[in-house]
Amino acid sequence: MIVWENFGSRTDTVFCGVFDGHGPHGHMVAKRVRDSLPLKLSAHWEVNVKSEDVLKEISLNAGASLNSEDASLISADEESRVSIDVEEAEKQPEVFQTLKESFLKAYKVMDRELRSYTNIDCFCSGTTAVTFVKQGQDLVIGNVGDSRAVLGTRDKSGSLTAVQLTVDLKPNLPAEAERIRKCRGRVFALRDEPEVSRVWLPHSDSPGLAMARAFGDFCLKDFGLISVPEISYRRLTGKDEFIVLATDGIWDVLSNDEVVKIIASASSRSSAARSLVEAAVRAWRTKYPTSKVDDCAVVCLFLDSNSNNLSTASNTNYNDETVSMEANEVDVKTDDASGPAALPRSGTVREGDEVSGEGDDVSEEGIEETSEHEELLAEVGTEWSALEGVSRLNTLLTLPKFVPDKEEK
Repeated sequence: MIVWENFGSRTDTVFCGVFDGHGPHGHMVAKRVRDSLPLKLSAHWEVNVKSEDVLKEISLNAGASLNSEDASLISADEESRVSIDVEEAEKQPEVFQTLKESFLKAYKVMDRELRSYTNIDCFCSGTTAVTFVKQGQDLVIGNVGDSRAVLGTRDKSGSLTAVQLTVDLKPNLPAEAERIRKCRGRVFALRDEPEVSRVWLPHSDSPGLAMARAFGDFCLKDFGLISVPEISYRRLTGKDEFIVLATDGIWDVLSNDEVVKIIASASSRSSAARSLVEAAVRAWRTKYPTSKVDDCAVVCLFLDSNSNNLSTASNTNYNDETVSMEANEVDVKTDDASGPAALPRSGTVREGDEVSGEGDDVSEEGIEETSEHEELLAEVGTEWSALEGVSRLNTLLTLPKFVPDKEEK
């Protein structure tokens, strides 16, 4: 997860993102996307803003020089098309149109770059990404996968209520399933978990991915899986109090309303995300006592001017301790950072001046690297069985293929 204040060198802008890796190298994919995607988005945003300024100037000049003879060359169809495009553009603020293009380009470049990496195996590993840019009162959200964004806001009666800002992009959605099947991918649920639709290869019962969009997972990219984000916009008002970004480990066991109530009732804003993660862990142990607790990562951004307006927290399957990071902290807090069970850094808070001038290169200053990363790789080894995570509701699943000849022998 990441929170970037003064994003794009704009003092009124913040970028937030939560990334949930899956597969044998999912943690590495999530980390790489977390570190690279914001830089790409910022760069494309800057380019698009400059391009729009140039186009506006050209348009004004062209309009001033257009004489009646030139105007007569425009057909009726072209004229109506131009008017429709103008009407559509006027419905949304300029920042949305610019950021929408920037999100689409940044996500596309990020996925293409993952394919070219030789040090990270993204063939059967990937990550979700739910991200947003808030500039003033404008909120633009880009979402890939089944993590979710929820807004805590006041209704007409003044009661705190939850508004879901994103759609969980899972294979059971009709539009997603249709696209996958048109590309020869298969969508079906296992008998042991009929409520979880998964994506499978055309002629192999693998990998069983429980989401319709993701970064990486290149084994499925020719069969309907895409990394194109769903982009949405919201104009924030004085009734909106906070935004929660969280991985599906939270939403699998808690409803939107429960999440909003937990955040609102936290003893302090800085502990709000931690309280939510702890509540989710308790719910997992109650509802699924024989299952591993799914990864839970939360970013909560409070929308008023209070300086303590940010709360983030996460847990990990490798250790049940909760890791919390408050606004503007650089180091992750743990109970025993020196012990072997200390967790690697799970999130970052960045200031706008941390952007390097070297394109998409990510500055490594202040980013903690521990031996835990190597330990995780050692645990994965050369073979990985996803059957260990069958009880997890959203895992990447690989089943052994039944070969009749071998059974007969």
